Amino acid sequence: MPEMNFLPHSQELSRALGLVSPTDGPKASTRKSPLLHLPVYSSIMRAILAGGGTGGHVIPAIAIAQELQKRYRAEVLFIGTARGIENRLVPAAGFPLRLVQVGALNKVSLKTRLKTLFDLPRAVWDARGMLAEFRPDVVIGVGGYASGPAMLAAVLKQIPTLAFEPNVVPGFANRIVARMVSAAAVHFEETVPYFPHAVVTGVPVREAFFEIAGKPTAGDRPTLLVFGGSQGASAINQAMIQCLPALVRQVPNIHIIHQTGERDCDAAQAAYRKAGSSAEVYPFIADMPAFFARADLILCRSGASTVAEITAAGKAAVFVPFPRAADDHQRVNAQALERAGAAVVVEETKLERVWLADTIAALLGDPVRLQRMSQAARRLAHPDAARDIAEMAAGLAGMEEAT
Repeated sequence: MPEMNFLPHSQELSRALGLVSPTDGPKASTRKSPLLHLPVYSSIMRAILAGGGTGGHVIPAIAIAQELQKRYRAEVLFIGTARGIENRLVPAAGFPLRLVQVGALNKVSLKTRLKTLFDLPRAVWDARGMLAEFRPDVVIGVGGYASGPAMLAAVLKQIPTLAFEPNVVPGFANRIVARMVSAAAVHFEETVPYFPHAVVTGVPVREAFFEIAGKPTAGDRPTLLVFGGSQGASAINQAMIQCLPALVRQVPNIHIIHQTGERDCDAAQAAYRKAGSSAEVYPFIADMPAFFARADLILCRSGASTVAEITAAGKAAVFVPFPRAADDHQRVNAQALERAGAAVVVEETKLERVWLADTIAALLGDPVRLQRMSQAARRLAHPDAARDIAEMAAGLAGMEEAT
């Protein structure tokens, strides 16, 4: 791992946010970090994970927190907002959660942007109070609304910071703090130039996905898995329903597994019955690795966690990026895998019934190409992502692995 030098920006930020305090700064140290030569506050590692909003931010953050507990016996606190999925997932994983009030700045109305700008100094102030109370050795920003205030507060207090960025193009919060953070853990090589000290670690993914890679599918018929996230994706659902007659004509023995979300489930079930297709339709799939294992090809969105799961499982994919994703990050993620030969990208505006049917049929009818795509996906996998990110955080905190 390259040496990581902490870059203090606290004076500039204090002046900008009006948060100057003569008492800010680290307390007396007991020992020094070998990487940063910064104070470490105690012999027990204390880490804050800040951010959230969606599962793509929160689920990897929980995996990092669990790895910090496992390897370093760390005490962990999460900072989020009241509107994010962290309010359900973080307490369920057994971690404490504190909240700050802040909204979006990127791709929102002028009214929302002005409100967020008004709330931001208070959010940084509140986050700074949480840091003063918890006294973390490192603050890890995972993106999302709460990440910015907590990371800015950590910079103000000269606490080591680690940005976690799962997308090719950093999200708005990480772009704001990119040049200030001590280091960054990123998913893609293309992301490295955005940060001064970035390491490609990948995104933490459940071990069950890695156990799939390289194993043949159990079925004797070509199997397509379709999903659009936990809530489904209406555009993908409607495109599949419309292309079913043409797809069944081209691949008569196809078997389709489709997670639709609650809203489109009944309509999809009726469409599959009418088309005479062998299909399983579910509003939600809890054990997604088990269904990945059965699929020869996957049709899905291209959020960071989904992309990481595709590479971990070594599955060929047809990506339909969500066109209204922040900074168009899903399209950029999908294109990174397409360049590597692991996926085909279909823009949502081009989900024509014949074209989609032809694309799926051509891939399922070419086992050699599917194998090449699978191998390309596996080359992009990062089985040790959680461990590597935890090691980076511990290095910044000056901690050694617990024995």
